[in-house]
Amino acid sequence: MSMPLPSAASYPHLTFGVQDTPILAGTTMKVVELVMAQQAHGWSPEELHFQYPHLPLGQIYAALAYYWDHQQELDVDIERRSRYADAARQEAGPSPLADKLRHTAI
Repeated sequence: MSMPLPSAASYPHLTFGVQDTPILAGTTMKVVELVMAQQAHGWSPEELHFQYPHLPLGQIYAALAYYWDHQQELDVDIERRSRYADAARQEAGPSPLADKLRHTAI
């Protein structure tokens, strides 16, 4: 069964950009970016608000609700982003600065 297209009425704290990408209204932050931060650090909605004080708590809860309502499709996007970041890190190679810092005596 196909999910109906999201609407601003269904998620009033979100807007939908290119290819119906959910974005926190009034920001440039995508829902998947907030979810990835939550997953990476294990942050609660309140901690997300502390880390991103410009985001109202209601907006954070709306973004998380959207994620749980559309978990399968957003998890595909998160996995795609992770693969892209891994490939970019591999392509860039070791950081000369990080290497220098590792070998500098304290």
